[in-house]
Formats: sequence, structure tokens, C-alpha cells
Amino acid sequence: QVQLVESGGGLVQPGGSLTLSCVASGTIVGTYKMGWYRQTPGKQRELVASITRGAITNYADSVKGRFTISRDNVKNTVYLQMNSLKPEDTAVYYCNADVTRPLVGTDNYWGQGTQVTVSS
Repeated sequence: QVQLVESGGGLVQPGGSLTLSCVASGTIVGTYKMGWYRQTPGKQRELVASITRGAITNYADSVKGRFTISRDNVKNTVYLQMNSLKPEDTAVYYCNADVTRPLVGTDNYWGQGTQVTVSS
């Protein structure tokens, strides 16, 4: 069993910062591509940022220069540092990861989501 557990969401004023964390737990051989997605009511879930095991990153145009994704391969953890937050960043943020389990192989997993609200 693999779980992705997110933390760090909350309420922040425009221009503020938040850092999201996501830990993959369970019997894991390793984590590969990891990323953050977000979703608002009535809209499709969209990619915010992703990072490979070798630290190659990809960002949505809307967050480039403001958000930074990073990871700790030993801790099976991915982070999203969000700066200069805007009201339009308000969404539920979901962690996503490709995780390899012993004798099972690699599957894709989602976290339960964490709410980020940017409002004055």
C-alpha cells in the first residue's frame, strides 16, 4: 500500500508564500516522476509543476518564476514553494507520483489534496 500525504496548505494573503510538502509512504523501492496539480470547482485538474528523479523540472506558464518544485529522493518527498501568490492560485492542490513497489512494479498515485486559498 502506498500513500501520498500532503501538507502545508492554508489561507494566505495575495503576495504571500506557502510551501507544500508531499511524502510517499509505504513499502517503496523508489519514487520517479513527481508533481503537483491543482483543481478548482468546475474545471479540469491541471499540472502546476513536475520533477523527475534526476531533478528535471517542468512548470505551467502561469506559475513560472513564482513557484519552485524540488524533491528529496531519500525521503520520497516532493515540495512546492509558492511565492507571490495570487487569488487565481486558489485551488485544491494534489500531489502525484510514480512509485515503484517491490514485486509489484510502478504505478501512479494521487494524494488526497490540500486547499490553498489566496485572499485578503
